[in-house]
Amino acid sequence: MPVFMSGLELSRRFFHEAVRPLITSVFPDLRYAAALLGQGSEVLGFDNELSVDHDWGPRLFILLQEEDIEQRDAIGGLLSHSLPETFAAYPVSFPAPVEPRMRVMSRPLSGPIKHRVIAITVRDFVRIQLGYDLTQPLEAADWLTFRSHVLGELVAGEVYQDEVGELTAVRTRFTWYPHDVWLYLLACGWQRIGQEEHLMPRAGSVGDELGSALIGSRLVRDIMNLCFLLERQYAPYPKWFGTAFGRLHSAQELTPLLWRAQIASSWNERSEALTKAYEVLARLQNELGVCRTQPSTVSHFYGRPFPVIHGGRFAQALVAQIADPAVRQLAAGRLIGNIDQWSDNTDMGGVAREKLLQLYG
Repeated sequence: MPVFMSGLELSRRFFHEAVRPLITSVFPDLRYAAALLGQGSEVLGFDNELSVDHDWGPRLFILLQEEDIEQRDAIGGLLSHSLPETFAAYPVSFPAPVEPRMRVMSRPLSGPIKHRVIAITVRDFVRIQLGYDLTQPLEAADWLTFRSHVLGELVAGEVYQDEVGELTAVRTRFTWYPHDVWLYLLACGWQRIGQEEHLMPRAGSVGDELGSALIGSRLVRDIMNLCFLLERQYAPYPKWFGTAFGRLHSAQELTPLLWRAQIASSWNERSEALTKAYEVLARLQNELGVCRTQPSTVSHFYGRPFPVIHGGRFAQALVAQIADPAVRQLAAGRLIGNIDQWSDNTDMGGVAREKLLQLYG
C-alpha cells in the first residue's frame, strides 16, 4: 500500500496536478468550482489508513454554472480517457462494489478510468445533499428537517477553486442556523434534559441499575449534543460523534465527567458525575448571554432527593428570546426540535423532507 495521506490532501493534489490541467487544456474559458464535500470520513478530516478499503481515493466535485451543465458529459469523457490509472500510487478508478456499499481501493482497473470526478451544478448538489432547492425560500421548518451531519458535510471539506463564487456563497449561507432557529434548538436540547434528568436516579433508587444506566447514557448524549449547539458546530453522524466532540472546547472539562457517568456501576456514582456535568453545561449556557441567566448549580427535584439542573427553566428562558414569528409559532407548541432531536433512525434520511415538514405545519 502507498504511504497514507489524508483524503483532502490527496484530492487537492489530484485536482491541481491532474484534473485542472486537463480541463484547462480543452475548456480554457470554463469558470467553475472544485471541491471535496458531502459524504465521506475524509470530508470531515477523520479518515485514516483503514478508510482506504472503501469509497476512498482521489475524487472531487466540479461545480458548474447552470449555463455550462451541457459540458458535463464532455468533461467526464475527457477525464475517463486522459487521467492516469494511478495518482500518488492510489488507483484513480473506483471499482464496482464487491458487496453493498463497499469498494476495495487496492488496485487500478484496466480500460477507461472510472473516476469519481463528478461534474454537477451547485443547485443540484444541494438538492441531493439536503433535499432542498436553492431557488425556493429557506424557511425555519426547512432548517429543522436538515440532518445536522448533512449540513456539516456541506460546509466541511475543502474548496480547491471557486471562480464564480456561487459555491462559497452557498457554504456561507449554511455555515450555521439562523439565530432564532439556534435558540429554538438550544431550548429543545435543554427540554430533553429536563424531561429525563430526574428519571435516571429514580430508576436507580428502586434497584434498576440497567434502566438507570440506559437513561444516563441518553443524558450523556443530550449533553454532548447541546455542546455542539453551544459551540455552533454541526454534530456528525454516530461513527464520528465522540471524536468530533473531543475537539470541542468544552470537551476538556466535560469528557472525564461524561465518561464517569457512562462507566459508573451505581446510580449514585452516575448521578454525581452527571450533576457536575449539568453545572458545567449551565455555566457554558449562561456565558453565551443569549437569554436570562439561570441558576448554574443543581438542586433537588421538587423535594425528592435527586439533584437536577431543571433543564426546562433554560428551555423557557431561551424560548422567551425568540423574535422570529415563524420560530415563535413552532416554540409555542411542543419543543420537539429538529430531526436529530426526535429521531436517531438512520433510515429517516431516506424519508422525503415534504413528509417531515408536516410535523411543523
